[in-house]
This record gives sequence, structure tokens and C-alpha cells, in this order.
Amino acid sequence: MVRRDLRFLIDFGSTFTKLTVVDLEEEVVMGRYQVPSTVGTDITIGLTQALRAAEDHLGRAIGEKKNLLACSSAAGGLRMITVGLVPSLSSEAGVRAALGAGAKVVSSFSYELTLHDVMEIDRISPDIILLIGGTDGGNKQVILHNAERLSGLQCKAPIIVAGNREARDGIEALFKGSEKLLVFADNVLPQIGVLEVDSSRDAIRRIFISHIIKAKGIDKAIGIVDAAIIPTPSAVLRAAELLAGGTKTEEGLGELMVVDVGGATTDVYSIAGGEPTRSGAMIRGLPEPYAKRTVEGDLGVRHNIDSLLEMGRLTGNLNERHFDEIRNRFSSPSKLPEDDLEFELDSLLAGVAVDIAGGRHCGQIKVIPAPSGELIVQTGKDLSAIRCVIGTGGPIVFARDPGAVLRNILFRANSPDMLRPKKAALYIDSTYALYAMGLLSQQEPDKALRIMKKVVKPV
Repeated sequence: MVRRDLRFLIDFGSTFTKLTVVDLEEEVVMGRYQVPSTVGTDITIGLTQALRAAEDHLGRAIGEKKNLLACSSAAGGLRMITVGLVPSLSSEAGVRAALGAGAKVVSSFSYELTLHDVMEIDRISPDIILLIGGTDGGNKQVILHNAERLSGLQCKAPIIVAGNREARDGIEALFKGSEKLLVFADNVLPQIGVLEVDSSRDAIRRIFISHIIKAKGIDKAIGIVDAAIIPTPSAVLRAAELLAGGTKTEEGLGELMVVDVGGATTDVYSIAGGEPTRSGAMIRGLPEPYAKRTVEGDLGVRHNIDSLLEMGRLTGNLNERHFDEIRNRFSSPSKLPEDDLEFELDSLLAGVAVDIAGGRHCGQIKVIPAPSGELIVQTGKDLSAIRCVIGTGGPIVFARDPGAVLRNILFRANSPDMLRPKKAALYIDSTYALYAMGLLSQQEPDKALRIMKKVVKPV
């Protein structure tokens, strides 16, 4: 029997542990397996079950450790709070840094922290705190005040400092002798209108690898897999960037969007400049990152059913007759659709999630009266010219009509101010492999890209 060069690519999810097997010689997906996650007990139990299922199906052992790569969004993913100065500037910059690193921002605080704010941060007990505020050479009083407040926290979350560089010595002095992990990164907003998040993103990823996976019990899998376990959203973002931009030897698809609907969140990614397409439009706000991710923690199709039902009622995506059926049939987070009605209901929920998440991710146009005439102001990215939207996540990939779910992200005439894609072709991640290709791209970017081109198929 021919000994194939296989890779086993794992995603530890909150609900399911997923495994994708690829053949590097044929550049194809050999199989996909999933089992209920066992993060509440021992995460390696579910991993072992998935690996054994793959071995039984393939008729061969996994082989060397280098064949296994993993990412994780288990135990709630990477939960972060940001503490900044002005919400529209430094706080927003911090949120963008966190989302680009695969984190889920569970709360943001601005201006000077109060004692009540500190109590709320302790209650939230985040995985990481991102402390920012002040341009270089600007205000440093607020970030010093907030650092002093944070030094008294009960929670042990590592603190990344990415604000006014002139406050660094003072912050170090405040934490001298503290057991808290303090990590410094470059200022996310070194001057007004300049956004620099790469250093903060790197710090977030390093802390996830070195500290967070241990706190969540994911470190038990380190002895089984090769390389560092990274956040699942980081893996998907890597795949989207690779698919859009290509490599030195393999052409990409160009600017695109990815919508990932899950049980706990709905993530949207855009790999695009997002510059104005409307003549005369002026951009307001911070510059948008070319590779952008937003995550909506209230739009998971299992963990947020009540909020989705209410949003579906307001948008008209859902009828009253569906409400009781949805609540009764999807009361368990691990429940998968089994019959025609359940697939229909699951797709309706996913459609609401795609609609709301897409609207939050895309930019907007506003026409503002002015003495010299009307001003056209754009906030966020103009994604109206995007030609490719890819759907992933179980509720889209396994839907009976994935196109009906994905079409919810497109432009609609009754909301002309929303800069949604107008003429985009719709695709699905047919083997649910984007996260896996993001992992594989760490070793084999060209092969990962060619495999994606095979599995990303038009609806």
C-alpha cells in the first residue's frame, strides 16, 4: 500500500472537536470527522476519539507528531477586555487589535476606570486585558490612572500595555513586585489617524500560546500535536488572506469576504481595502485594516437563540410560527438538524445571523447637510464592489440551500446606506476546511491555497 503524506488538522471547538485530513501529494481533503468536545473534562478524550475515527476510516496510523496541527476556540475562545481613553479612538483601535488576533472582546472600558469598573472586570474575569490610551507624546495621566486601578485586580489575567510609550516606566513601577504578567507592545495609536496593531496582535497570540491554553486545559493536547495551538479565528483569517492574496507562485482570488456561522458566535472577515466607491465620499474614523475580522457574540445559532429570534422578528426574517419550534428543537447547544423542518429552522437562524453580522461588519454612507452643500461621509469599509463571498461554519456548509442563507449578506435597496456587496458571487467552504487550510499554510502555503481552490465551490 502506498504510504501517503497526510496532515491531520484539528479544531477544538466549544461544541465539537473537528478533524480534517488532507493528502499533500494529491492535494485533496481525504475526510472530515467530528465528535462532541470534552473541554469540560479532558480535551484529549474528544481528540483521541476523532483521531481513532480517522485511523479506522483510512486504515492507517497517524504517524509522526509533525502530521498534527491544531487551533482552538474551546471554553469560550480567547476572551478579552480593552481599557482605553476615548472610545472612538484608542478603545476602537484596541478592539481591532484584539479581533485581528483571534480574540473575542467581551467588554470595553474608556476614560478613567472607577472602582465599580474594576469590580466589573473582576466579575468578567477575562483571559487578557489590553491597556491602551494616549498617542505617543500625548495624554499619559489616564493610562497611568487605569494601570494603578488594574494593579489591584483580583483576577490573574495577563495585561498587555499598548498605549502612550512615555507612560511605560510609570506603569512598570506600579506593577513592581506584582505577580501579574505585564507585556508591553507598540502603541496601537501612535498618532491621530495612524493605526498600528501588529505588535499588539503578536503579543496576544504569544500569551494565548504560552498561558491561556494552559488555563483552559488545552495544554493537555500539546504533547499530541505539533507546533503551537493558535486561536481558531486566527487560522480562518490566515486562510482568507492566503485565498485572497495568493503566494509568490500561486494566484489568489482577489478581495473577498468570509462569513463563519457557529453555535456561539458569527464571525465575518473581509480581505479588502474598502475605499469609497461613491464619488466625493470622505472617510471618517480610524483607518480600516486590509484584513479585518468582526465577531458577534450575540449571534451564535445555539447559544443565542433568544436574541436571534428577537432580531429575526424585527428584520422580518422569522415568522411567529417558527419561534416555539426553534426553542423546542434546538434547546441543546450540540443539537444538529435531523429532518427537513429542523434544517429549515437552522437555516433561518443562520440567515438572521448572516444578515445582522454582515450589516455590522460593512461600512455605511451618510449624507450630511453642510453650508456649501451635502457632504457624503463613509464610516467603515465600502464592500459594495466585493465579488466573492464565502460561507463556512456548519449551519451554512451543511444547509440544504446554503445560497439562501448567504444571500442575507448582500446589498438591499431598502438600506442603500449600508455598503454591502452588490454583485458578489456566493461560495461555500464545501468541506468545512478553511480553518484547516489556515493551519496547513504554516507549513505548506502553496498546497493549502490549491486545496482551498478545490473545496471552495460556487453555491
